[in-house]
Amino acid sequence: MRVDLDEELCIGCEACVDTCPEVFEMEDDKAHVKVEVVPEDLIDSCREAAENCPVEAIQIEE
Repeated sequence: MRVDLDEELCIGCEACVDTCPEVFEMEDDKAHVKVEVVPEDLIDSCREAAENCPVEAIQIEE
């Protein structure tokens, strides 16, 4: 699974970082994806982060 984050949509609420810090991090005032391919053990928390994004800035590619 791959994850992408539209930094132009990101409002910097940090919900993704709180939910899945192994995949997302804050860079300046926007979230940033730390890994291109999500490890198997982090897929559920990464999906949860995408679902919780208030501006739907996170896209998941299976």
